[in-house]
Amino acid sequence: MENNPYIKQAENTPSAISDSLGTFNTNDFIKGVLIGAAATYLLTNEKAQKAIFKTFAKGSQMLQAGVEEIKERIEDAKAELEASQQKV
Repeated sequence: MENNPYIKQAENTPSAISDSLGTFNTNDFIKGVLIGAAATYLLTNEKAQKAIFKTFAKGSQMLQAGVEEIKERIEDAKAELEASQQKV
């Protein structure tokens, strides 16, 4: 069997499993497990979903209020600019 070129070739090449996995990184594996666990928890827990949506709704309201405030300030600045141009 030692003279068989097919057996020697198979011994010199890495296995198909290590080729597809590459090098195993424990830190990346743990991160993936934690992200998967968090995603599973969020997708299956109704209380967590309600809390997330409630937080998102509050955040979007705050963002909308901020946008309205910026619009109001721009209008105030335009009015002041027009008032100062009319005085001249």
